[in-house]
Amino acid sequence: MASNAAMPFWRAAGMTYITYSNICANLVRNCLKEPHKSEALSREKVHFSVSKWTDGKPEKPS
Repeated sequence: MASNAAMPFWRAAGMTYITYSNICANLVRNCLKEPHKSEALSREKVHFSVSKWTDGKPEKPS
């Protein structure tokens, strides 16, 4: 069995790096003072769309 000494603590806690980085980013955004806090919280939202691809071409939404 390998030693846990070289294992990052987020992995030892059973998290993925994305989960760990999201938690850290949330903590930093919540520690900011106004008006920087509201600006950072507004940039937090992400909008995306999902497209199905068939034969190398995106399908049109139905």
